[in-house]
Amino acid sequence: MAVAVKARSLVFDLFGDYLRYRGGEVRLRALVALVDCFDVPEATVRVVVGRLRREGWLTSRRDGRETVYLLTPAAWELLDEGRTRIFQRAAGPWDGRWHMVIYSVPEADRAVRDQLRKQLAWFGFGPLAASVWVSPHDRVAALRAALPAGAPIRLDTFRAGSAGAAADRDIAGRAWDLVGLDRDYAALLARYRPRLADYRRGLPPREALVERVRLMQDYRRFPFRDPDLPPELLPADWSGRAAHEVFREAHGLLRERAEAFVDSVGTSVPFAPRPS
Repeated sequence: MAVAVKARSLVFDLFGDYLRYRGGEVRLRALVALVDCFDVPEATVRVVVGRLRREGWLTSRRDGRETVYLLTPAAWELLDEGRTRIFQRAAGPWDGRWHMVIYSVPEADRAVRDQLRKQLAWFGFGPLAASVWVSPHDRVAALRAALPAGAPIRLDTFRAGSAGAAADRDIAGRAWDLVGLDRDYAALLARYRPRLADYRRGLPPREALVERVRLMQDYRRFPFRDPDLPPELLPADWSGRAAHEVFREAHGLLRERAEAFVDSVGTSVPFAPRPS
């Protein structure tokens, strides 16, 4: 069954989960064949890859009469970062210290402020108050590195402790919608846990690709919302860990047959080294 997905995110997911492991490039006709599984027409694919090229995520070359699209270094970096956030979880005990960011952006630069907030959320910070974001993880250096050079942003950063465990849980409850997040994790579990038996038996290759992309599309939004809090900051019976385990298991079970379908449409091109 075809899945309604946005063509742009679909192309990124195909590169991120499949094409990056096949040299990071693909013939246009093969990409069109893959995206056709999701009822996205060829004309839309051409528009999407054209935009991604103009934005610096893809480049292209000719291979005879065919066009080959390749990931740029910026796209490789984006996919690497995204995969880390989606698949990895923080390990080790929490030291009880909060990492705090207080930012200042000129009122005239609202677009910059909005982008900064997206970056803060991506790196697991939550808004405790106006312009004050906190995280239990030390990701300040990664945040600074991700900000565009010369942007009109001032960041003041601190490490601090609260009055105790109860205060820590209160901070977490104010900075993130843990109730809503837990509810959505539970819905994801209810959707995919019953399907694991079918995944273990094996789906037809095309269906496996469609199901695996749908799984990724459903799960990829959680890293923007879930700061991967230490257990002591989470509500009882938290669904997030179980959802992550089901996601990883399903993703792995569907891998072989999904990749077989990708290979069957002729995605391979003469190998080109990954750009540095």
